[in-house]
Amino acid sequence: MSDSTNPNASFQLILDTAEKLIDEKGCRQTTLQDIIERSGLSKGAIYHYVSGKDELFGRILISKMETINDSFNESVSQASKGDAASPVQLIAKGMLANTDSQSVTNKIFTYLLSQSDNPKIAAILNNLYHYTLRLSTEWIKIGQTSGAIPPHIDAAKMSMLFTIFTYGLRTQRVITKDEDQVDFEDIFRLIFRSLQ
Repeated sequence: MSDSTNPNASFQLILDTAEKLIDEKGCRQTTLQDIIERSGLSKGAIYHYVSGKDELFGRILISKMETINDSFNESVSQASKGDAASPVQLIAKGMLANTDSQSVTNKIFTYLLSQSDNPKIAAILNNLYHYTLRLSTEWIKIGQTSGAIPPHIDAAKMSMLFTIFTYGLRTQRVITKDEDQVDFEDIFRLIFRSLQ
């Protein structure tokens, strides 16, 4: 699985089609054949980008992280020097949206995690984990460069802790559904205070 992609229109169509099908049918019931039929693309076109359904699902998760990264970079470019609040709010909103028990990303994450004993899926999850760590480490370093985050914060360690928190939040939201949910303000305050 590639760390970073600049998908062309066909690949974006594959990602969008797979997301819609997962939202409608769930991960287990969504097949590559469904994606082929719904997208109108050939089997070869899909296999040009991914080796199978599980890799495609992992690529959707990477794509969502790239979208959050793009939004983060835009937020940072518009924030005042030393302002961490706006970019942290964006990250907190992204965390909340992606960990919702009904979000496609959480459905995919839970599906892949349930099959982590499969070496191919374990590799997809490992790649996602390291990609997430790398992005969040970059975010903290950008914050440090802009003066919004103190230089004494260990960016790699803090990004690992945030990733663990996000994975725990994903699990909690799947298990408890609508009860005892952490809200945006809780997440924002936790991240913001941790970076001061």
